[in-house]
Amino acid sequence: MLSDATPPTSTPAATASASKAGSHGSAKTATSLAHLGLREAAGLPADHLAQRGSMKIGMASRYQTVEGCPKAQLNETGLDASVAYRLVHDELVLDGNPTQNLASFVTTHMEPEALQLYNETLNKNLADGEEYPQTIELQNRCAKILANLWNASPSQSPVGTATIGSSEAIMLGGLAMKFRWREARKKEGKDTSKPNIVFGHNCQSALEKFSTYFDVATRYVDVSESSHFCNDPNEAIKLVDENTIGVIMIMGSTYTGHFEDVKLMATLLDKLQEETGLNVPIHVDGASGGMVAPFIFPDLEWDFRISRVVSINTSGHKYGLVLPGLGWIVWRDEQFLPKELVFNMAYLGGNVSSFTLNFSRNASNVILQYYQFVRLGAGGYKAIMSGCLEVAKILSLALEKSGMFRVYSDIHKDQVGLPVVAFGFTPELKKKGVSEYKLEHDLRRYGWIVPAYPLPHPLNGTTIVRVVVRESASMDLMDLLFRNMVQVAESLVEEAEVLHAAERKAFVGKKWQAVVKKVKESAEEKTHYPRVC
Repeated sequence: MLSDATPPTSTPAATASASKAGSHGSAKTATSLAHLGLREAAGLPADHLAQRGSMKIGMASRYQTVEGCPKAQLNETGLDASVAYRLVHDELVLDGNPTQNLASFVTTHMEPEALQLYNETLNKNLADGEEYPQTIELQNRCAKILANLWNASPSQSPVGTATIGSSEAIMLGGLAMKFRWREARKKEGKDTSKPNIVFGHNCQSALEKFSTYFDVATRYVDVSESSHFCNDPNEAIKLVDENTIGVIMIMGSTYTGHFEDVKLMATLLDKLQEETGLNVPIHVDGASGGMVAPFIFPDLEWDFRISRVVSINTSGHKYGLVLPGLGWIVWRDEQFLPKELVFNMAYLGGNVSSFTLNFSRNASNVILQYYQFVRLGAGGYKAIMSGCLEVAKILSLALEKSGMFRVYSDIHKDQVGLPVVAFGFTPELKKKGVSEYKLEHDLRRYGWIVPAYPLPHPLNGTTIVRVVVRESASMDLMDLLFRNMVQVAESLVEEAEVLHAAERKAFVGKKWQAVVKKVKESAEEKTHYPRVC
């Protein structure tokens, strides 16, 4: 107990905080203390528990003395496993609820049998093919299944690999295009110092990372409402030149869920090659759409049916329905994977080839992907994707018919796209000062994580909100979300109207006072005028 201790002296941090607070009151003091820890705010030395001897604190005290969790350096002694588990577990309770995180495309739920496989294989190193040959066999099966799902030609030899996620996969796809472009330029005796790549402003950050990390100039395509806020092939083709290593087309914009027109882009590049001889490939970023389009839009041509598409990536941990940490990339034929990117290693025993940026990692996610392919089959994936799309359509229609929202995604208009609902307040409500950022903030009170963000350049003056409908987003869950959104929206409208009325009253008051003042001044001036008889 503090009462039987020597009163603590003020710490420098507490003194500084108090001086900052000054005479501004307790609210200011609380704000100033927010950056301090509990002990610092209480004015206690960092080692005060050690000075107190065997004092027990909190739930863990039934097991042993707790010094506190290390935050910058290790404690001198460790804790029992049960205590360590409880401390870490309880901190993680403060995270958001994954089921209510509608900002993310990432899978948050798998069946108990899948989780059992996950736990059983966490100690397998995917990089060690000599030790775990059957695991490598499952990885290769997955790559072949994806190649066939994306309509690879039987006459070619597709090659693919698992990655940490689509970010790594995009890096590999970009590097392969850069290496092939550079080799072709060298053979022609041309300059190789100025490679560029073309994609839309609606790109995911991984595409920009590739350009930055691997020294490739980015040529952005402006988006427009007529292009569905995506890369417009008619504009993209204008940016292509002899230094363009490739064009990246996105199957499922992270902003609004729209699919970009890969077929049109390929047609324009074919025409360009006929006119100039430039042979520019396409890489398709199918992080989300790569596992949606084949099952619910099978007739849509975007994949290896288009000869100019040389590689495709997807995220197994998105609509591949695997827990976080898995991506895939497949090249239509091994000729499109430069040999310089393939490394053969013998120091793990045997001869292991690798063409990934990462190396050692557990094989669980790859095994889970194979489990889902076995468990669901094409019919299961089709049923799940169709269900997600139907829920997203109904949510879109409900938001639009509410009269408070404008829906920017088009799946409810029978257009192709991801099960994503992108929307914002109507122009009328925005004029009243109702904000999508406030909607995002207030929905947190109900546990929902729904992001608000600006549209891509040059439409970044418009803010939208996005809901990603995943397998875990049932109709009942979306019904509750809709009710909460309407409650929050109505509250925001009411607040805006009250604020507007108050501002109007203040404005009218000020305006009236100005008129009275002007009349008085005018009257005073007129007293000096000669009287007219």
